Formats: sequence, C-alpha cells, structure tokens
Amino acid sequence: MSSTSHQRLLIVDFGSQVTQLIARRLRELNVYCEIHPYQNVTPAFLQDFAPRAVILSGGPASVMDAGSPRPSAEVFELGVPILGICYGQQVMMDMLGGRVERGDGTAEFGRAYVTPSETRIDLLTGWFLEQREQVWMSHGDHVAALAPGFAVYGTSPNAPFAITADLSRNFFAVQFHPEVHHTPNGRTLYENFVRIAGFDGDWTMEAFRDEAIRKIRDQVGDAKVICGLSGGVDSSVAAVLIHEAIGDQLTCV
Repeated sequence: MSSTSHQRLLIVDFGSQVTQLIARRLRELNVYCEIHPYQNVTPAFLQDFAPRAVILSGGPASVMDAGSPRPSAEVFELGVPILGICYGQQVMMDMLGGRVERGDGTAEFGRAYVTPSETRIDLLTGWFLEQREQVWMSHGDHVAALAPGFAVYGTSPNAPFAITADLSRNFFAVQFHPEVHHTPNGRTLYENFVRIAGFDGDWTMEAFRDEAIRKIRDQVGDAKVICGLSGGVDSSVAAVLIHEAIGDQLTCV
C-alpha cells in the first residue's frame, strides 16, 4: 500500500470492468484514491489506510450467491462517507439489513432514466434540472427493501431504489454507474460526494511525481539501481522517475 500525505479515498473493487474509470473521475477532481480488491480490505488494512471516504464498486456477482464478494463489515464503522455503486449498492443494503432480490423481469442493461423523489439532497446538487437524468444501468438483481436508516431519492422504471441514502451516516448508494460517459451528469455526482467527504482537491499528477521521487531517494540512498527496461509504458515511466530521483546511480538494461 502506498503512503501519501494527501487525504485518501479508498475504492473497494468487486471486479467491475469500469472500476478504473471511478479512479479516473476522482483524479480529475484532484482527489487521491487507491483501488484495492475487496479481499485485501481487512480491519488492519482499514486502520492503516485511514480513508476519508470509501466507494464500493460494481461487480458481476450476486449477493445471494454463496461466497459472494463482501467488504469487511468494519468498513461501515469507520464513520466516513460511503458510496455504493451497482453491486456496491446491493452488498451495502444486504450487509446493513436491507433485502436484495433476483432480477426476474427487472434487469436493466443500458440507458435508463432516473426521476427524483420530492426531497433533494447534497449528493444530487446539480441533478434533475430537466426532471430526469440519463444514467447507465447494468444489473440483474435489484434492491427490494432498504436497510434501516435509508430513504429513496431517485427511481427508474425497473429500479425503485435507484438512488438511496442514509443521511445520518453519509451513506449513499446508486444502482447505476456514474463513472461512465453514458451517465452524462455522473461527474457532478462524484463532485458532490467528495465535497461531502471534505476533500481539499489538492492532489495532482505533479504532486504524485514529486512524492514518488522523494520516496525513491529515501529508499535508495547512495545505493545503485538496475532497472529492466522493456520499452513498454510501465518500465519506461519507472525508469524516468528513478533517473530523475537518483541520476547516474541508475543503470537500465
């Protein structure tokens, strides 16, 4: 796990094909985030990582299957804002006392439209200016009953709990994918979430570069380094960073 002086957001990955897009959207907002597979997110990990907020990604599994992916229950005891997306919403509801059902006749794959409830919340600032929002759905199962403390703030024809929240804990959950471009206003939802979580938005790629160089210098000291350079992007970027950090102490082969 990387150490950083910046405020950190944890993305718990349940195997979604678009988890990397979540990280991209957050980094566009100058928020430092890391993606970690759900099985690595143990109580000890959470204590060490100390996230300011958590996002639970989508995924292909069903919460009703034996051995389905689940985060450590301690994630809900951190006292930080949490956003569940698609499968992340379903596992959140299931673990917190709600109910999820098989999607017999209610599955949604593709474009859908969400309409708001009467109550507006901070997560949805800038949403529903046209009475409904286009979103991208990709779910078979659906939430059938909310966990205690949650209320519904948006619905679609086949997802009566498309947007839900427990405002007392700053827990939010959506059935759609705000990170994909098929949800045109998805960036606004992420902006609202990181604002609720109190992020300063002070992380940049320049800051990442400077921090990486500092860490390399601290670790290497006066030693020599050999770098196996394949010519690909990963090894080339690594070689450039290491050379900027330690100069002629680096030999590429």
